Amino acid sequence: MATVTPTAALCVLLFVFTVSASGSFPRAQNVTWKSTNFKTILTWEPKPSADYSYTVEFSSVGGDKQRSPHCIRSTGTVCDLSSQLTDLNAYYTADVMSQHPLGVNSDLVEFPYTSSPRFCPYKDTDIGRPDFKLMVSEDKKKTTLFVTDPITALFKDDRQLNIRDVFSNQLRYKVTYRKNKSTGKKEHISETNVIELTGLDRGESYCFMVQAFIPSRTDKKLGELSHTQCSNDDNPSILEVYSVGVIASAIFLILLLIGLIITLTVVCCKRRKKALKAEKEGVPV
Repeated sequence: MATVTPTAALCVLLFVFTVSASGSFPRAQNVTWKSTNFKTILTWEPKPSADYSYTVEFSSVGGDKQRSPHCIRSTGTVCDLSSQLTDLNAYYTADVMSQHPLGVNSDLVEFPYTSSPRFCPYKDTDIGRPDFKLMVSEDKKKTTLFVTDPITALFKDDRQLNIRDVFSNQLRYKVTYRKNKSTGKKEHISETNVIELTGLDRGESYCFMVQAFIPSRTDKKLGELSHTQCSNDDNPSILEVYSVGVIASAIFLILLLIGLIITLTVVCCKRRKKALKAEKEGVPV
């Protein structure tokens, strides 16, 4: 039978203590990246109890691990890494570690953690909806859309960048439009923010929606759709000009007037007939 030396026994005890101590903290779950216009948030579950906290470490693939100063021994379940993912084309991973709470000392070196999926800001951030203004030419032959590039969470030289500053000539805008009150849709791709649409039927109202389009991406080529805007109709229907209540009131008044005219006509006819009859019989009216 092998003899266990005091040193070996001590090592075993230390190992068991470390595993049991580190294993007493629940691991983070559902570690997910959420990013729109390069506003990049790491989220996870569950909310920690008073017995432990979370620390986030992140790194680009092949790079050194870093910590966000706002995500060390945190009691929250989110970490904003927007300003720290400086290489937009790099792939990042993050580890959410479960640790002792802030203010509690520990001799542990390794803590339980959960790793995130890989994330590339340039390829994976969602693009939010753009705003645009609509202008129809005086001859009604051309409609122009003026698109405003969505603002990002990125800064350079104290200036906040928009998505064209980031994607440059890779950025396009996709316009989806249709005649008002019609379901048939057409599409137009533009490389610029000033989008001119010709060949539309004069006098017709058209409705437009715009979204960013980045063809170089493998996924998430299209951004969020803008709100719908419609041009004015030169020949609007009565339902578009007046509300249902106004139209109903007008119909009621017309019917009332017709009823009064018919009533007066009938009364007048009866009186006339009575007068003629009385005249023939020689009776005073």
